[in-house]
Amino acid sequence: QVQLVESGGGSVQAGGSLRLSCAASGYTYNKYCMGWFRQAPGKEREGVATIDSDGRIMYADSVKGQFTISKDNAKNTLYLQMNSLKPEDTGTYYCAARLGDGVCFFFRGRIPVWPFGNWGQGTQVTVSS
Repeated sequence: QVQLVESGGGSVQAGGSLRLSCAASGYTYNKYCMGWFRQAPGKEREGVATIDSDGRIMYADSVKGQFTISKDNAKNTLYLQMNSLKPEDTGTYYCAARLGDGVCFFFRGRIPVWPFGNWGQGTQVTVSS
């Protein structure tokens, strides 16, 4: 059973940085798409960035140039480096995985939620002005 455990959230002031981590375990698929999503109170969950098993990366238009996704295959860990944080970046951040075909979907500048079947419990990020 796939397990995704996020960490690294916290409270920062606007302009600050945070690095989120997602430790993945319990799968042996060679092809996958992993991603970061976020959900602000009262809003729908939105995709932030994805990286596939071949290292191809995609960012939602809303975070391009501000966030960086990466992965350490040896540690089975996914990262999200978040810089120049703004109050509107506040929310719960989730790690997710789509296993088997390695396809990361991207439509009109956005990363859809529906292709991902495995989710972590989330980590809270709060950015104050």
